Amino acid sequence: MTHHFARGLLVLTVLGLSGCMTFSPDGGMTTVSDLTSQTINRDVAFVRTAEGAEAVNATVHRLLARTLTTESAVQVALLNNKGLQAAYNELALAETDLVEQSLPPNPVFSISRISGNGASEIERQVVGDILALATLPFRTDIARDRFRQAQLRAALATLRLAADVRRAYVRAVAGNEMVALLTDAKATAESTAQLAVKLGETGSLNKLDQAREQVFYAETTADLASARQAAASARERLARLMGLWDGGLDFRLPDQLPPLPRRPQALPSIEVDAVAHRIDLQIARLELTALAKSLNLTEATRFVTLLDLAGISRRTQDPEGPPFRERGFDVQFQIPIFDGGEVRVRQAAETYNLAFNRLTERAVNVRSEARDAYRVYRSTYDIAGHYQREILPLRKIITEEMQLRFSSMQVDIFALLTEARQRLASLRGAIDAKQKFFLAQSDLQTAVNGGGAPASGGDNSTTIAAAAPADGGH
Repeated sequence: MTHHFARGLLVLTVLGLSGCMTFSPDGGMTTVSDLTSQTINRDVAFVRTAEGAEAVNATVHRLLARTLTTESAVQVALLNNKGLQAAYNELALAETDLVEQSLPPNPVFSISRISGNGASEIERQVVGDILALATLPFRTDIARDRFRQAQLRAALATLRLAADVRRAYVRAVAGNEMVALLTDAKATAESTAQLAVKLGETGSLNKLDQAREQVFYAETTADLASARQAAASARERLARLMGLWDGGLDFRLPDQLPPLPRRPQALPSIEVDAVAHRIDLQIARLELTALAKSLNLTEATRFVTLLDLAGISRRTQDPEGPPFRERGFDVQFQIPIFDGGEVRVRQAAETYNLAFNRLTERAVNVRSEARDAYRVYRSTYDIAGHYQREILPLRKIITEEMQLRFSSMQVDIFALLTEARQRLASLRGAIDAKQKFFLAQSDLQTAVNGGGAPASGGDNSTTIAAAAPADGGH
């Protein structure tokens, strides 16, 4: 009987091993690369060896040697950010869970010896978890869905980092542009303030007008200090996202933001695109699928949570007679007297309903976010274009005309300085409008493909207790 059981257990184990998963050469990164390349068209790398680290460092140093563009900054971050590498480590850990869940349970062998008064007894047992072995294909299927979720989460972390880098890059370059503008404005205000002091000494300028010129210089100086601090902070955030150490902190950025595109994007089906492509929605859908399979498994095993079968071989040595052998088997299972599995089924059902409602809520929010992101994108494009086409050219005409009138002594210097203040305000507004447009452009891409800040209850997967754990419910 024991030999027959051992052979049967071996056959079942071999059948279970036929469906076992093995570790992939890339740790699941091919799927992550395919998903992200469709959106950001940048290379990703999971650094696991010294040779890989050397190749990544060489690429990063080559990119940092040139003036950074938005795309090169994103590429540096995708290769060099250690937080993203940690997300890829989590993907590798998820693969270990998949392989573990696909393995059949190990049989347990036990041996005991009892002796006394010249008699001895030796007992050997081979115990197998039949329930865990029977549910192995179902648990493997669920684990495969979980691993697919982990791949999507790694892709989502990649998109999120790329979006953060784009925003930080826009703010850093806009900060540089604002600093350059205010530096020139401060030089002009300083010359004006010095002229006001000299005119006051000759009695040609009263104290009120002197104070007006002095306060313009003081305010411009304070604005310049604030702009420098904001630009330095934006640069530091960009450096953090790119994962730069001391050697890479001297990276170069352009002096100003690129010009606006000639025409805005037309996205008539943006809501459909967002629902179809958002990675956080794909994660939620896979979560719902896994929960549905877990619910079915829980219902199928609601009355049986423990089923162990043991083959027993016992040899007894009696001093008064010849030794003899005994063979048999032992079956252990729970009797569902107090818990008939209703609690587990109810928990699994409510967990499924919870995930379904969160998925539905997330889909509604995604559609709204996509609509709002496109409206903001078009609005900021129109505003920034209005500055470029209307306000700044008119300001230039006004400045040129005021300078001509000042040269012909038709207006005094105070009118010229008043116009300079107004022109400075328009130039600052134009820089701010262009910055808002490029930020809105990044947010639009995020709204369609994912990668924004995690929403509460959004892309966090719902956790459940496994219906039939690997240890058979022990």
